[in-house]
Amino acid sequence: MPTPDLTAVVAAVLGCSETSAREVCAELEQVLRADRPDWRPRVEAVLARMSAPDDVPDTPEFGWFAALLGDLFYARTSEWERVGWSPRVPPIVDDEPPGPLRTPDEIAARYDVVVVGAGAGGGVAAWRLAAAGRSVLLVDRGGWPSRADLAVDHLRNPRASSGLDPWTGPRGRQDPRTLRGVVLQPGDGGWNANAMLLGGGTRVYGAQAWRFTPDDFRMASRYGVPAGSSLADWPISYADLEPHYDRIEHELGVSGEATGDPWAGSRTRSLPMPPVHGEQNRQREVLRRSADDLGWGHLPVPLLVNSVARAGRAACVRCAQCVGFACPVEARAGTHNTALPWALSTGNCDVLPSARAERLTTTRGRVTGVSLVGPGWRRVVEAGEVVVAAGAIESARLLLLSVTDEEPTGLGNRTDQVGRHLQGHVYAGASAVFEDEVVDLHGPGPSIATCDFRHGNPGVVGGGMLANEFVPTPASTRRHLVAAGFIPAHGTGSREGMERWARRLVRVVGPIQEVTTCDSRVRLDPCVRDGFGLPAAALSGGIHPEDARTQRFMTGKAVQWLTRAGATRVSPADPATPGQLSAGQHQAGTCRMGTDPASSVVDPWGRLWGHDNVRVVDASIHVTNGGVNPVLTVLAGASRIAEDMTG
Repeated sequence: MPTPDLTAVVAAVLGCSETSAREVCAELEQVLRADRPDWRPRVEAVLARMSAPDDVPDTPEFGWFAALLGDLFYARTSEWERVGWSPRVPPIVDDEPPGPLRTPDEIAARYDVVVVGAGAGGGVAAWRLAAAGRSVLLVDRGGWPSRADLAVDHLRNPRASSGLDPWTGPRGRQDPRTLRGVVLQPGDGGWNANAMLLGGGTRVYGAQAWRFTPDDFRMASRYGVPAGSSLADWPISYADLEPHYDRIEHELGVSGEATGDPWAGSRTRSLPMPPVHGEQNRQREVLRRSADDLGWGHLPVPLLVNSVARAGRAACVRCAQCVGFACPVEARAGTHNTALPWALSTGNCDVLPSARAERLTTTRGRVTGVSLVGPGWRRVVEAGEVVVAAGAIESARLLLLSVTDEEPTGLGNRTDQVGRHLQGHVYAGASAVFEDEVVDLHGPGPSIATCDFRHGNPGVVGGGMLANEFVPTPASTRRHLVAAGFIPAHGTGSREGMERWARRLVRVVGPIQEVTTCDSRVRLDPCVRDGFGLPAAALSGGIHPEDARTQRFMTGKAVQWLTRAGATRVSPADPATPGQLSAGQHQAGTCRMGTDPASSVVDPWGRLWGHDNVRVVDASIHVTNGGVNPVLTVLAGASRIAEDMTG
């Protein structure tokens, strides 16, 4: 059977003109040549199954191919006006790193502290330590991608579903992971990416700045421990973290309102800025009225985003490209434009990009430094103390790689706890379309949330928060509409459906509180290695049945909210299943904090058991991960631990 012409196939799948199909074919060839050469056999296999351009094989592989073509088609600016979409972004001016960066030849032989990871936790820790007079080397495996790349690319955005390596890294075929034995690359969903660059995820995150509630720190005491779970209380309380929540909110700058969450703890002060959303916001008004009708409480989403000019940074311009993109005016606060430049300004901090920590070094069992590796070089830097903040997967991997005669299975791993309790966030929610246009393209998007269901739900362990979503790109909108069954996956009907519904789609989503399991974990793969010859992270396990139950409950609330809002059609999120692994962008839990070395990895102050000069300050120390975005807790936790170090 002859293979049909690719241009004709693309035109039939997308319902577009031959001219547009040729442009998409050129983009596809570029992707197969430069981004994902491993996809070429997949594309050829799909085409080989087709007898004619309009022949539609009912296979998952054809669905993947059609979705990829849709991404390529709607990432083209020529299609944006047709669906009524505009990024509303001011002219992009390229930016510079937060200060002078070092090369491997320029760093010192020894520092008081080496901090591994320049994201939320590592950035704050480096700043606090440098401000206290410590000499600090801040190391990150990523670099400084330009704003021009991070602010415009709809295909290599870390929130995109294209499968292409994001600009936030890592890029290339040098960083495999395995998931239950299957080898994955960074663009693959199961790889469970978190950003690797200076500033970490905070350079491109959505910046939702939620506090955990008092009950989030005592889940086991409130709900008991479900059979088969590893649910536990934190060894610290909300009161221990509250001063640091307050300090971070005012230092970095959070906009919003401090009331509206019935489960919230007490506060030292109100938030320093009013909400970002402005007076006119169609989605917010529609959802506000329906929440009032349902008798639900609601509040503006707190954001680490300037609603007014503050601290030398501009106010949000409310563009339609926020989450996953670099902020064009730096209104969004990340460690890249706060903690990192503040640390550098002390004169006590050196920043080394594009350097990977391959292990912590020891002498007679005591940690004495960090072995670093980069393209064409390796060296050991001595340190009085080491702070680990590489993200839950990579922090666990680093400790497991740091074997010694005394600890042959990894540093701090005498009781086989390093890498266990891996969690991310299972998401609940629903999508809906309305007869009237409700998308005004005013970002960031999340403007109203309900926190009524974070706790106190009959028959459910925990709960979560629900909010309207960030403004999606056209490519993401198409995926949402197809997944919800609102438009066909291919053909003229798909294109016409985009033109009809793109400005009428509303999504209400939120993370749920997970109860965690000890078998959801990170280990070292015995066979697969990265580009430097180091064993890859091997992921395994899955969520607990209670997490699936909670997700179904919260999804039902999202459906109820959108239905009361007058949606024409509502589609619930796919149900979570116990077999799925949750370890995505909010990954946490692999270096659990506790009071007993038999069931934890670090003590309540982040000290690695058996190694009092090693601290962990990222979300890997979280016992549970809250039913909200956890970054404010990471920032506050790092502040607390770093202050203890400088005590």
